[in-house]
Amino acid sequence: MQDVDIKTADGVMDAKLFQPEGSGPWPAVIMIPDAFGIRPVFEEMARRLSKSGYVVLLPNVFYREGHTSKLDLKGTFADEAFRKRMYGLIGTLTPERLKLDAGAELDFLARQPTVKGPKAGVAGYCFSGGIAVRMGADFPDRIGAVASSHGGRLATDAPDSPHRLVKQVKAELYFGHADQDNSMPADAIRALEEALKDAGVRYRSELYPGAQHGYSVPGTPQFNAEVAETHWKRLEDLFGRTLKA
Repeated sequence: MQDVDIKTADGVMDAKLFQPEGSGPWPAVIMIPDAFGIRPVFEEMARRLSKSGYVVLLPNVFYREGHTSKLDLKGTFADEAFRKRMYGLIGTLTPERLKLDAGAELDFLARQPTVKGPKAGVAGYCFSGGIAVRMGADFPDRIGAVASSHGGRLATDAPDSPHRLVKQVKAELYFGHADQDNSMPADAIRALEEALKDAGVRYRSELYPGAQHGYSVPGTPQFNAEVAETHWKRLEDLFGRTLKA
């Protein structure tokens, strides 16, 4: 693992970079953490993906609010004060800022001698599932695969809802949904899948019975080991077919 700094128009984004053993080069994947940010469990997840043959970038999406080492994102959404703070942080990530950051991340990876291929993959979790979709829409010629695991609010009434962007995506997409997830109820899943069908994109969308929001992240009450392993199989299949070819 390597600590790296990525310059953007708004400052310096801190991130972690993971590479397989050997000289490479390898395709790149951007793994965007959930709302609790970079922490040991996501470092382990990025390391695991890297061992499958990818250069993995783990960015601090909240860098405008502070370096990862100074951001205190510990808490629970059951606590009203913490919930309000987190929603406030998420609200700072406007579409314009997300596009700027994604471009900086992709440019950084393109400069790495260990990265190969014209396209990268992106994996999002929780709220960052929508960020992953948006990245695919903003950079259709640079993103080859998009994965969202227990992504929330992917289909809403908002004019910039992620499901309204999929027609701009050229990448293949994967969506894993928990059937016990208030942030992505059944009607939202249907709206997303209708938008995907109408867009004519390549995608897979599946519902995991008995799973809760956050099923793929170890160490949480919602973690589901069986579903999490399926999620890893889906990622390896998606990225293997689209990025390693």
